[in-house]
Amino acid sequence: MKMNNFLNTLKKEEKLELVEQSGEICDSYSRKSANCLKSAKLLLQNNLFENSIGMSYYAMYNLLIALLFRVGIKCENHSDSILLLKLLFSENELYKLISDAKKERIDKQYYVITEKDEMTKNIANELLNDAEDFVLKIKVVIQNLNNDSIDEIREKFESLVG
Repeated sequence: MKMNNFLNTLKKEEKLELVEQSGEICDSYSRKSANCLKSAKLLLQNNLFENSIGMSYYAMYNLLIALLFRVGIKCENHSDSILLLKLLFSENELYKLISDAKKERIDKQYYVITEKDEMTKNIANELLNDAEDFVLKIKVVIQNLNNDSIDEIREKFESLVG
């Protein structure tokens, strides 16, 4: 019930809704994702670990948004977009990857790190690898979409949100 209340609240605020399917917007967010992935690599190479972590997360998030627009769902909330990956697409492994990446991004973005330690470097490396994996797998999901699967996903969305 709590989850449905959250989804319904976002729908009432027009932050979550069915929209026209858009390959164009999907492509635009896919390019943003690719640029974030490139940035994450460059930042990591230059020992800017916290920033690399953020870009790895946004590489995942932007491609998730691309997927949602491809099926005609607009969502303006990070947590809800991530939840929809699990609820509508049954991608539990990818849900875990992006959820963990979001937590790391928040930790590194909003909390001061006094030293650039080996642990942060390892996290940045791991998240970059996770982002690359996530991106490849979501691209496959997007490529495998067809009219029937899109209709099914939109129907699931309607039953969840009303």
